[in-house]
Amino acid sequence: MSGRHNNKLPSNLPQLQNLIKRDPTSYTEEFQQQFRHFQSNVEIFKHQPDKTNKDLAELVMFLAQVCHCYLEEMRGFPQQLTELLLNYHTVLESDLRMTFCKALILLRNKDLISPTSLLGLFFELLRCHDKLLRKTLYLHIVTDIKNINAKHKNNKMNTNFMYTMLRDSNPIAAKISLDAMIELYRRNIWNDAKTVNVITTACFSKVTKILVAALKFFLGNDEDEKKDSDSESEEEGATARDLMVRYSTGKKTSKNKKKLEKAMKVLKKHKKKKKVEVFNFSAIHLIHDPQDFSEKLLKQLESSNERFEVKIMLMQLISRLVGIHELFLFNFFPFVQRFLQPHQREVTKILLCVAQASHQLIPPEIIEPVVMTIANNFVTDRNSGEAMTVGINAIKEVVARCPLAMSEDLLQDLAQYKSHKDKNVMMSSRALIQLFRGLDPKMLSKKDRGKPTESTKEAKIQQYGESETKDYIPGAEVLEVEEKAEEDEEGWESASMSEGDDDDGEWVNVHHSSDEDQAEVTEKLQSVPAEERKAKAALVSTSRLLTQDDFRKIRVAQLSKEVDPAAGKAPKRKSTEPEEEEKERGELLSLRDIEHLHKKPKYDKETRLATAKAGKTDRKEFVKKKTKLNPYASTSNKEKKRKKNFMMMRHSQNVRAKGKRSFREKQIALRDALLKKRKYK
Repeated sequence: MSGRHNNKLPSNLPQLQNLIKRDPTSYTEEFQQQFRHFQSNVEIFKHQPDKTNKDLAELVMFLAQVCHCYLEEMRGFPQQLTELLLNYHTVLESDLRMTFCKALILLRNKDLISPTSLLGLFFELLRCHDKLLRKTLYLHIVTDIKNINAKHKNNKMNTNFMYTMLRDSNPIAAKISLDAMIELYRRNIWNDAKTVNVITTACFSKVTKILVAALKFFLGNDEDEKKDSDSESEEEGATARDLMVRYSTGKKTSKNKKKLEKAMKVLKKHKKKKKVEVFNFSAIHLIHDPQDFSEKLLKQLESSNERFEVKIMLMQLISRLVGIHELFLFNFFPFVQRFLQPHQREVTKILLCVAQASHQLIPPEIIEPVVMTIANNFVTDRNSGEAMTVGINAIKEVVARCPLAMSEDLLQDLAQYKSHKDKNVMMSSRALIQLFRGLDPKMLSKKDRGKPTESTKEAKIQQYGESETKDYIPGAEVLEVEEKAEEDEEGWESASMSEGDDDDGEWVNVHHSSDEDQAEVTEKLQSVPAEERKAKAALVSTSRLLTQDDFRKIRVAQLSKEVDPAAGKAPKRKSTEPEEEEKERGELLSLRDIEHLHKKPKYDKETRLATAKAGKTDRKEFVKKKTKLNPYASTSNKEKKRKKNFMMMRHSQNVRAKGKRSFREKQIALRDALLKKRKYK
């Protein structure tokens, strides 16, 4: 027992902690002694809570480490720490407060404290003016909620916290709570509509940081997930092979080669249109009432005193809501219209908002004044080429979503810029012309319509509120025409083979399907009136089950409509205008769609000088450095002679005899120099 009294374990807490974890029952007495010591330190702490207490901090961490070994004795320890933090967190010394929080995190990791009580305490502690503490608590909150919802979602706990996190009166606590919700959404933990609609309330906060964080959340870019599946790629590859069979087999001509190249471009364009967009960051799609939300945002924008950058973000969010959900928010366009000036700061982002908010359900009389304002303020010869390019691109993106907003006179006026001296303006105008070749070529002047094809012949802009519903598969009439052609071909081949039986082993020419047969089918289709085509397509669609080969034939026939010239409209001359490939249009636009410059602008003199100076390097590093044996020694006579004028030294014997030295003399001089250098080392 004498050795027990001389035990130094009570003063060596790390060693005692290690021994208790190995054998708790053998060291119960030492543990109880430390626990009583902790209780006495707590009483001292309550009298002076703002003082540093190193012993209390060590005891708290010690008890947190061994708490699982004595569950009965330590049953009230977590609640005691929680009460100390709740009562004294505003006056606690920062290191001691951090120690208390780390001890509670350790108890939570050992599942000795419920997550609800601890998360509630930590949200209360976010009000403390301690940046390191707030960061620690934020990381624990995110990690703990992630672990709680790892196997299955705890909807009860999630719902309670979502509705209480953002209601904190303290702006710092509310901002960190919002950051935690956004981080949990991005980690696919709280990725449901409830979380998104709770975050929408932060868009009306009077605290700028909270407002900006919520706006950035909704303005996040959609990320494409995986690529197309193998079956889709095989199907698209089959279509490309069909086009190659159609235009490459048979006689090799440059005409067929050009047709194949054009058909492949059309196929690529249709692939982009057909591709279904997958959204991983689809927060805007989960808003319950986007119409009411956008109206409140517009009201807030009209009376906002925030910085202009924040107003731009509000405009962007409103425009995305209107464009994606196809809302009716007519007051938004007159509000934005007053900012449409070339000298306006961030005008390209405002033009992007106008284009993003346009859709086909908005009456054309609402958007038409905006289009005219852009044309009058940007597309004039008194502006720079970049301003004109931005204006035409913005008009193109607006009318691509709302074609009825473009008048025929304005379109023909903008089309005249196709021969402008500025290449950017010229290409933007030609892109607008190319857009309306597919929408409604009749709105263009005759010389701008390009080569008439079957698709452009059928193209027409629908009137406002008009929708075209079809009870048949467009292009299905090609199956009936091809079947008749195949029957005629089989009859012709059988007749030729029967005649060949009477010959004495002579060679018989058998007709094969080639590009000429496909061209013949196309001509037969072109000769059929449109109404009769629809009737045949409806008959084929309802009278038989279509196979994958049938759908492939229909798809190839529809693609060929955009390549083959219309009936009776064979071009007399080659088109000299390069057709710009139509880009993919998704739900969201980017600034590149508005600021699309085909040619980089020329830099002014100041910019070129600044670029040249930035590219120059310091030449001193390439100069041979002069090394002296003794850095404090003066210059030698030899070095002084180098700096003298040659006319002063030309009579010197060393100068005259230097070029006449023999090889042996040079060896001796080199040896002496090396020996001298070695001597001083």
